[in-house]
Amino acid sequence: MSTETPRPLRADAVRNVEKIVRAARDVYAELGPDAPLDEIARRAGVGIATLFRRFPDKAALLRAVLDQQFTHDVRPAIDRALADEDPRRGLGAVIEAALTSAADEYHVLTAARNAGVFSAETGARFFDALDPLVVRGQEAGVIRADLVPDDVKRIMSMLVSVLWTMDPTEDGWRRYVTLLLDGLNPTAASPLSHPAPPLLRRPHP
Repeated sequence: MSTETPRPLRADAVRNVEKIVRAARDVYAELGPDAPLDEIARRAGVGIATLFRRFPDKAALLRAVLDQQFTHDVRPAIDRALADEDPRRGLGAVIEAALTSAADEYHVLTAARNAGVFSAETGARFFDALDPLVVRGQEAGVIRADLVPDDVKRIMSMLVSVLWTMDPTEDGWRRYVTLLLDGLNPTAASPLSHPAPPLLRRPHP
């Protein structure tokens, strides 16, 4: 096994990666989830060979796009929430930021789902960042104490699935965020009758 560490990308290569990912977000938004890779390369101002050198397949490109979405759209909301004196309000703001990003780039989500990109690893950065917010709210007594990390993963999956049932350009999903946050409020919480079942890792059809 080689112990050599990968050489860092040159500055021009880094710029190409950023241009390709940014172009992918724009092209998917305009052309839909079946947008061709050659149009993404053209929009980024690079050759298709350069695109494939940086991203060997569509799934790799979509993972990079999702990572940029998280970094630009959701990570700042998490940082603000950690500084918010009201943990429940902070958690709600992060959930809204995540759903806003998902709705704004609905075609990217659809393409990622179609390409089988979603996995435990794909969402790890988001859920790892969300866990301290939930614990903080539980310690403050504003989030129900019986909520566990797997509950949060399922709840977020349910919220994202709402986008498949409506026009994602509308804000109807906010209704369900409000219902969710009310359900996390311990003051009116009913005891949960069963423990959280283990998450099954089913392959994407």
